[in-house]
Amino acid sequence: MSAFDLTDKVAIVTGSSRGIGRAIAEGLAAQGARVVISSRKQDACEQVAAEINATHGERRAVAIAASISEKPQLEDLFAQTKATLGPVDILICNAASNPYFGSMDGIADEQFRKILDNNVISNHWLVQLALPDMRDRGDGAIVVISSIGGLRASTTIGAYCISKAADFQLVRNYAAENGKHGIRVNGIAPGLVKTDFAKALWDNPEALAATEKALAMRRIGAPEDIAGAAVYLSSPAARWTTGQTIVVDGGATI
Repeated sequence: MSAFDLTDKVAIVTGSSRGIGRAIAEGLAAQGARVVISSRKQDACEQVAAEINATHGERRAVAIAASISEKPQLEDLFAQTKATLGPVDILICNAASNPYFGSMDGIADEQFRKILDNNVISNHWLVQLALPDMRDRGDGAIVVISSIGGLRASTTIGAYCISKAADFQLVRNYAAENGKHGIRVNGIAPGLVKTDFAKALWDNPEALAATEKALAMRRIGAPEDIAGAAVYLSSPAARWTTGQTIVVDGGATI
């Protein structure tokens, strides 16, 4: 068997109706996992699940909508997953929010709270919900999608960067507490990836050209560029990797 084999593992991927989350869900399914496609809109989730099932076989993916800002919906997400597919083996915390673009001076309290709630607290809730069954089995993989924004300052997305820096520590703390249970908790810090979520950062041709010129790989990322790291961290190949956040950024931070 391949060290990356995920046959019959049950995975929840939040924010997986598009972008990085969808690419990760497709990557996990390609290795044999059964994946739960989850975002706010059920119809969008069902479309992605249907396409994965058409490619990889029936019942490889199911659609369960949930908002990361609503704890009862996340509780229901785990309950429905367990009833439909079984206990969760892999959790990918990918969904996030960034409702503000500009100087920290101008951000409203409610905007800052939304960023912290959706990018940090919701990940904390998700991990809490995954842990009991993982501890019972003595095995599990949790991956939090952070950002290289958590490694440096920004004059335009500062609050988002603060939340992503907090995710680094969330990973470290949960890893320290749960390694004795056989559970691995890691993160991925992508650089700029061509997604709708990050459109404000790549949609200007001149700004994009300047960004890509500064990258060692001379291009911004595609969602599929992040999926491989998520598959690795979810698989037996990473059985001795925990508490780490892997930077995948085309060389932006070197």
